[in-house]
Amino acid sequence: MQLRCHPLMNYRGVRNWPPVWTRLRGAEHRHPKGEVGTLREVRWPPIEVQPFDRIFLVIDFEGSFYMGCLLFEDPAFCIQVERLLRAHCGRSLEYIGGLDVSYTL
Repeated sequence: MQLRCHPLMNYRGVRNWPPVWTRLRGAEHRHPKGEVGTLREVRWPPIEVQPFDRIFLVIDFEGSFYMGCLLFEDPAFCIQVERLLRAHCGRSLEYIGGLDVSYTL
């Protein structure tokens, strides 16, 4: 099963992959959507925010940087996804979305 299709990749019944992208810096006229760009960074929220139910992603798309947030209902799955994403920094979001995560079922 691909990451993008995993049944736990949702929050309150809404799919969380790919996240909505918000520009951090770079050209203002771009509004990327979908599995675009290259994953550059994976961030946790501050330690005071618990349970661990969200991950922030930073991507590089056409020379600009964007942030998106993945929200989860299952904190244990959130931690697994965070580890997976960290291991694939530098890869395209399309590649990451296609990773086999059958072992998490």
